[in-house]
Amino acid sequence: MRPLTHGDIKAAADRITGRIRPVTLAPVDADAFPGDDRSAAPSTVWLALEFMQHTGSFKARGAQNFIQAHREAGTLPDAGVTIASGGNAGLACAWAARQQGVRATVFLPANAPEVKVTRLRGYGADVRLVGSEYAEALAACEEFTRTTGALASHAYDHPLIAAGAGTLLEEIRHRVPDLDTVIVAVGGGGLFAGVATAAQHHGIRTVAVEPENCRALNAAMEAGAVIDVAVDSVAADSLGAPRTSAMALHAARHDLVRSVLVPDSEIISARQALWDHRRLAVEHGAATALAALTGRVYRPELGEKVCVVVCGANTDPSDLVRRPEAP
Repeated sequence: MRPLTHGDIKAAADRITGRIRPVTLAPVDADAFPGDDRSAAPSTVWLALEFMQHTGSFKARGAQNFIQAHREAGTLPDAGVTIASGGNAGLACAWAARQQGVRATVFLPANAPEVKVTRLRGYGADVRLVGSEYAEALAACEEFTRTTGALASHAYDHPLIAAGAGTLLEEIRHRVPDLDTVIVAVGGGGLFAGVATAAQHHGIRTVAVEPENCRALNAAMEAGAVIDVAVDSVAADSLGAPRTSAMALHAARHDLVRSVLVPDSEIISARQALWDHRRLAVEHGAATALAALTGRVYRPELGEKVCVVVCGANTDPSDLVRRPEAP
């Protein structure tokens, strides 16, 4: 697979502008998060509130670009599009397909949460429940592709998907033209590949953040090749890819990229802080990027301008509400 280019991202921006929600940026007060002592290294920090995107995550960008590009090329089959995913990618695929009047068939394990099944059907998707594991749903999706001619999408490992995600950095840079650093959580690597490719074009640093026990990109960088890793993290529902994409590894081989790992305890604390101080209910995966700052794994330099991507909000927020202590 060829490396992603900035031209791919510019083409994606042309396709999806007006079809997705522009990202909202929010400045972070110096004292917003307990324990994050900015007096030691004053910097300017923004949160990119991408969880406000259609379907609740950045995935809408890639899904919209994927379908638009195939529509332009005349390669959208009558059988529509299909994907194996019960998470954010499946929701985004179903949403983008509905926007264009295209059929979407989404394969999930039979034990998928009912709330996700219901929401997918709400987007008009034909939901197929197969087996008890993702691998079984994926195999059924691949067989469906072979027998029907449906167009197979992917959660992250496709240049059109990654390029769509990269449009996020272009929007951030338009708002903060002198941005120094973007901090982004990494799962399979679609968001990272797109954002890092765009950031490198503009001379902006990218900090790739992964849970300590969910480190597909970090391990690939150490090994010099894509490898399988174990997945065990509170953020595994959205960042739990057992291997990163070749595109992501290629984008990471750049001196403007830094890979860091954060423990689950810091992810949980960062997620809680977003709720306590801003009433933002996000996924653990979305809080992972912020955990690099609040956990002091990444320390901005004096005067550094930093943007943290908060990328998804498809979560049950009930555990965020602190119960009053008994007198």
